[in-house]
Amino acid sequence: MISLELSFNVLTRDLSHYLENQVKVGFFGSGVGLSLVLGFGAAYACYYLISVAKKPKLISGGKKFYHFLKEQCPVVSETYYPTFWCWESRVQTLLRPFVTAKPGVTYRNELIKAPDGGQISLDWFDNDESALYPDTTTRPTVLLLPGLTGTSRESYILHMVHQSRDLGYRCVVFNNRGVSGEKLLTPRTYCAANTEDLEIVIEHIHRSNEAAPIMAAGVSMGGMMLANYLGRKGRDTCLKGVVVFSAGWDVFECTASLEKPLDRFLFNSYLTSCLQASVDRHRPVLEKLYDIDHVMKAKTIREFDERFTSIMFGYPTNDDYYRDASPIHKLKSVQVPMLCLNAADDVFSPNHAIPVEAVKQNPHLAILITCHGGHIGFLEGVWPRQNTYMDRVFRQFAKAVIEKGNHLKDL
Repeated sequence: MISLELSFNVLTRDLSHYLENQVKVGFFGSGVGLSLVLGFGAAYACYYLISVAKKPKLISGGKKFYHFLKEQCPVVSETYYPTFWCWESRVQTLLRPFVTAKPGVTYRNELIKAPDGGQISLDWFDNDESALYPDTTTRPTVLLLPGLTGTSRESYILHMVHQSRDLGYRCVVFNNRGVSGEKLLTPRTYCAANTEDLEIVIEHIHRSNEAAPIMAAGVSMGGMMLANYLGRKGRDTCLKGVVVFSAGWDVFECTASLEKPLDRFLFNSYLTSCLQASVDRHRPVLEKLYDIDHVMKAKTIREFDERFTSIMFGYPTNDDYYRDASPIHKLKSVQVPMLCLNAADDVFSPNHAIPVEAVKQNPHLAILITCHGGHIGFLEGVWPRQNTYMDRVFRQFAKAVIEKGNHLKDL
């Protein structure tokens, strides 16, 4: 034992001596180390510029909408430079909530009643200091829909509120039932396929300021809900335009992708636990109709939907629910200008399931596909604390729809 300790001490001493003398000389004397660092940096920069930083693909079903976007939203033609140290899909997805800032926003909460006796929570940012639109009756309104378990406090929602504020617009965030702290009054929550609550909210917003133009933006499941709403309503809506970010177009493909081992570990299990936490929080109301103990044993989103969501909304099977929740089947009926942003490397919405062909068949649709960006990531810049590529798309499209939307008539 003593011999081993002596040998280890000698080895440590010799290694320290080498690092202090030989390596130092190699790096700063001969310049070999510096050359290696510069060479690696140059190689990485070349790889990044050739394989990572690329212009997005813009696909539209009509020339008029395509040219409108090219003229009014220059971001669709610009090269997207993902943050060079975290451009990989999963890294972008995981880091975005932690590295992006959460701007301060003061909301005015409103609870509106639903026909079934439930309540819906809306968070308003009235923007009463708007110099561009001082008249509240005509101030443009932007409706925002967060993701699966998201609320008005998500960083991507706060960023869009700030973008809208700078443009002079008013914002209202539609929080799904039971997720933002309000009491669940009836045994009903929400799902991507059911748009009844969304219809109530849009009608309520329109009645509140009938002269004000309204557009909407949805993120992830919020985008799916918006797309399903437009597919059902056709022209019968007051929305002037819609932008959708990181939507899952085919729920079967989305869930299959998230059930791959790595993505199940990184995302699926966590989201399932978030859904279960929301259900458990409202157990006294929900357990009257549903087996909550069985729901709490679900290991994946699919199992959760089989045991809870599909049953709550009356579907014979979970496959029936997933088919109805998939916006890809309703895109042909959309009659309002809708821009969609997806990343080709999004594990939540795999590239092969992005509805390119369906978009090509409808002049009201356009889809912007970046090579990288992950799921609601789209980080850019050396330190992506402030605006993301998604924020820039939102700002330019919102401004174009509100201020130049008359150019999109008769698509």
